[in-house]
Amino acid sequence: MAQAHETRARLCAAHGWDESVVELVPVVAGGDKVQDRPLADMGGKALWTRELDGWLAEGRIDAAVHSLKDVETIRPEWIALAAILPRADRRDVLLGASSIASIPQGARLGTSAPRRAAQMRNLRPDIEVVLFRGNVATRMAKLQAGDADVTLLAAAGLERLGEEGVGTPLETGDWLPAPSQGAIGIECRADDAATREALAAIDHAPTRTEITAERAVLEALGGSCHSPVGMLAIADAGRVALTAALFSADGAERVDGETTLDAQDGDGLRAFSADLLNRATPGIAALFSQNG
Repeated sequence: MAQAHETRARLCAAHGWDESVVELVPVVAGGDKVQDRPLADMGGKALWTRELDGWLAEGRIDAAVHSLKDVETIRPEWIALAAILPRADRRDVLLGASSIASIPQGARLGTSAPRRAAQMRNLRPDIEVVLFRGNVATRMAKLQAGDADVTLLAAAGLERLGEEGVGTPLETGDWLPAPSQGAIGIECRADDAATREALAAIDHAPTRTEITAERAVLEALGGSCHSPVGMLAIADAGRVALTAALFSADGAERVDGETTLDAQDGDGLRAFSADLLNRATPGIAALFSQNG
């Protein structure tokens, strides 16, 4: 809802509208209804989009606001990603310890994200991973209750909820975020020209360049909700610097890659993905076979 409020504020500022022009319609996604199992075991990222897609198709809403890191890589052709807002802080934040090195030996990490679990186990094989689901407030409460010793949350989500001072941000040079982390995307029906035009006014070109590159690499990798992958693209003057790491599920195996290329170089992005897969161990490659 914080993201929806931000989207409305940007639309109203761009068009000179009163807030009453844009109605916010809360929709409870499937991912919020079940909290005791990993998303990957229940249908993956579609759990965040399925209900909103249905409401779009029925015309009950004109646009849907998403955290883009939770949106499937391949979307239906009748849906258009009409706007991407300026990217917020891309980093993860560590709660419960001041650094990864200072986490006590054998501590429990609460997370449901394969990337966070594998990346942490790659750096700290001694750490135990326990399932953590729920929104920011729920996970912070679970940590406070002792259900885990440490957890990781997206800096962007914390900031949007007014929790900027919580935890220790992990620099992207040491800890890679999820593809599209920190980006808000607004989708609408592809044939809805009026809504597409209205949303185009709040589209942020540099962020779109980064997200397009990250999602193109993820698609070429065949990444799914089971795939532990960290990735970050930085756009600058029509070029994009891309860093990625693929992991085995237990974090024991890792393959890294970096490249800088023209933002429109689709062949280069696919070649970058192919190089990562070619260098991946069987334990990593097996996790990159399904798009989602």
